[in-house]
Amino acid sequence: MQNVYDKLRPFDKDGLLIAVVDTPKGSRNKYKLDEKMGLFKLSGVEPAGMSFPYDFGFIPGTKGGDGDPLDVLILLDDPAFVGCVIPSRLIGVIEAKQTEKGKTERNDRLIAVADDSRNHRDVNTLEDLNSNLIAEIEHFFISYNEMKGKKFKPLGRFGPKRAVKLVKEAMA
Repeated sequence: MQNVYDKLRPFDKDGLLIAVVDTPKGSRNKYKLDEKMGLFKLSGVEPAGMSFPYDFGFIPGTKGGDGDPLDVLILLDDPAFVGCVIPSRLIGVIEAKQTEKGKTERNDRLIAVADDSRNHRDVNTLEDLNSNLIAEIEHFFISYNEMKGKKFKPLGRFGPKRAVKLVKEAMA
């Protein structure tokens, strides 16, 4: 069964990344698109004190090493809502590998800025962000995965050209 998100491409006609929010900033609830139903479904609840630092979602029309659409963290002034489509600019990627039940695969975290963001309008690359912020984002993903019995190991931080290349490869 097709859903509305299946019709979206990773980039719009202006070259902006299309990011779909599955978990809003500040949420302890983790949601995931149930592709058969075409609806978002609760997929977990984070422990008290742990919430998503920014809107988190996926890039439609892509498939990562884990078989799911590529993950993206979207910097935006206020939280969006589940299912919201956000035209964004890729600013980089935290390349990483994730291990679960003895199986290791790539599970990179693309980072984008909402094109309409006021607070982040001058951010064009990861280097424009405070290095503490990037470290905190990495730490969030390490902790988030640890709580689920997985190991998340960052391999490196790279800029927008590498991020765009990863998206284009995941379109194939």
